[in-house]
Amino acid sequence: MLKPTTESLKMGIFRLLAALFLLALLPQNTEAKKKKETVVRMETSAGVIRIELSDETPRHRDNFVKLVRQGYYDGLLFHRVIKDFMIQSGDPDSRVTLNERGDSVVNSPSREKPLGDGGPGYELPAEFNLPWLYHVRGAVAAAREGDDVNPEMRSSGSQFYIVYGRSWGPSSLGKQRAALEEKGIEMDREMWDDYLLNGGTPHLDGTYTVFGHVIEGIKVVKAIQEKPTDKDDRPLQDIFIRKATIE
Repeated sequence: MLKPTTESLKMGIFRLLAALFLLALLPQNTEAKKKKETVVRMETSAGVIRIELSDETPRHRDNFVKLVRQGYYDGLLFHRVIKDFMIQSGDPDSRVTLNERGDSVVNSPSREKPLGDGGPGYELPAEFNLPWLYHVRGAVAAAREGDDVNPEMRSSGSQFYIVYGRSWGPSSLGKQRAALEEKGIEMDREMWDDYLLNGGTPHLDGTYTVFGHVIEGIKVVKAIQEKPTDKDDRPLQDIFIRKATIE
């Protein structure tokens, strides 16, 4: 029987250690490959908006995905639009009837009754996650009832808004930071720099749940928030979601 030499033994041990080292790396690499962000594609009458949902807000993420898969948002208006602030959708009472091609409105809700009270019949508990999720431009957050009737700040089951906001200078943003601190909410350095660079609505931080952000289509959001509106902040020309899908 041939016996291994000392040199061959050393080589064998080296190869074994190298194989074990590579195996130790596999679980981490495999996990990284498996991880895939949840992205929602919204085809609107003004253009495409793509939204990445956050894993840090699992209840809001899973609820939004469920509604998208049900076709809940298809045909809903952006019923509340405020320049330099945000655009809002998700009220089932705002659903429009489209033509066969789906590119124009055949019938839409009356303007005599303001929209914004509709929903799926449930609310979600708040999932605040500062300083990681905040109201910088492009943030996607859940609408909700006011503090007087909703002290727990629970989110609407379906209504959401996309932040556009305004630009900030150090002085004006400093006032916003001071106001947040009075409520026990800290604006850290990263948030400060992000607001200065990109703008947003910092006064909403810590009171409304941010659960995603726009990764494509911020120019579409900009165009929508610039549209003229009536006294109830509803665009004079209907702007709607044609189709929402999970990518």
